[in-house]
Amino acid sequence: MRLDKYLKVSRLIKRRTVANEACDGGRVTINGRVAKASAEVKQGDILAISFGNREVKVEVLDVQETVKKDEAKELFRYL
Repeated sequence: MRLDKYLKVSRLIKRRTVANEACDGGRVTINGRVAKASAEVKQGDILAISFGNREVKVEVLDVQETVKKDEAKELFRYL
């Protein structure tokens, strides 16, 4: 699945356009490498997202096309 879509589906970032902007700005990494919005996300990847002065690190546990809001937290684990 594309990185920008995963960020939206998992609700780490609320809108796909915002996820695109974060990727274009170099604020998202997959396994330590700066990633474009079109990068593929798979189970076991480590994502790091910079929000201003803080960074969120998560491990991808599952990749699904659609999930309910309350189930979105099961797609990743905070590190």
